Amino acid sequence: MGGAQSNVGVNGGFNKGVYSKPGNYVNSNINVKNGNIKNGNFKGEDEHGVKVGKKNKGNKNNNNNNNNDGDNNSNGTKTAADKRFKTLPPSESLPRNETVGGYIFVCNNDTMQENLKRQLFGLPPRYRDSVRAITPGLPLFLYNYSTHQLHGVFEAASFGGTNIDPTAWEDKKCPGESRFPAQVRVVTRKICEPMEEDSFRPVLHHYDGPKFRLELNVPEALSLLDIFNEKTT
Repeated sequence: MGGAQSNVGVNGGFNKGVYSKPGNYVNSNINVKNGNIKNGNFKGEDEHGVKVGKKNKGNKNNNNNNNNDGDNNSNGTKTAADKRFKTLPPSESLPRNETVGGYIFVCNNDTMQENLKRQLFGLPPRYRDSVRAITPGLPLFLYNYSTHQLHGVFEAASFGGTNIDPTAWEDKKCPGESRFPAQVRVVTRKICEPMEEDSFRPVLHHYDGPKFRLELNVPEALSLLDIFNEKTT
């Protein structure tokens, strides 16, 4: 993958060795043990910059104004990049001049199978605008907080959007509303052995102690892909 970075395209749509057979999608069948986390809430995930299970009361009207499957992202990546900074502080976002090269989504043992079965990844409301920067073909990864493992390799099959499937991770207190409305459809591009934290943490940008940024720049995404390429099953 020595020359992969020279093939960087718009918004991280770069051609990588692990994607040597475009369209050769496979369904992941990753099994996880039942966790002890109640109601699918990621207890303690704020250590990694993700707080879930809390409703954003001011988002109901905003959600109604957003179309599924990426809203208006097709209008251009510049607009999506600008929107990325509305809900995340600078410490959790890529610098404005950096291209989004990949994205890490977060789950736990209770929610991981729903991610894989639906082929849909989701994050809490404050990530809505950040996730809108995702375009089809972008490399995605899934971090399981219960096991502290990173799973891959996935790829965005749609633009990032809001409530693409509102029935996913449905809020029992508010039927028809997802607890994780910042969503993107995904496909599995390569089934690899899960990556332990000591392997991927050095690659990531950290802030506020152990927390790591979910938005990846191009070098970070390429580094993770390189490591996963060595773990191919």
